[in-house]
Amino acid sequence: QVQLVESGGGLVQAGGSLRLSCAASGRTFGSYDIGWFRQAPGKEREFVAIIRRNSGSSLYADSVKERFTISADTAKSTVYLQMTSLKPEDTATYYCAARQYGGSLTYAPTYEYWGQGTQVTVSS
Repeated sequence: QVQLVESGGGLVQAGGSLRLSCAASGRTFGSYDIGWFRQAPGKEREFVAIIRRNSGSSLYADSVKERFTISADTAKSTVYLQMTSLKPEDTATYYCAARQYGGSLTYAPTYEYWGQGTQVTVSS
């Protein structure tokens, strides 16, 4: 099992930046792919980005490509989501999640473990 704790959310103006952190504890950090999802009020949870455990490769949603960067510090068992050029439509609760097994990388039900979320609000 792995426990995930997000931090780094807050209020930022459009065009600004934030860095979210996802600290993992429990079972070996390297056993999991770690992804970021977000959910805005009244909307479904949507995939944002993932970093793969074996290759370190990443995948992004089209809506955040070129603006967000996912990275991992294995020594700290922490995954980061650097968000730049933020837009009001990026406003949501951001969740990190961990998965061990197969299935679609962008499909939330394939992730076994979830953090509690951190709120990001982008003002126009």
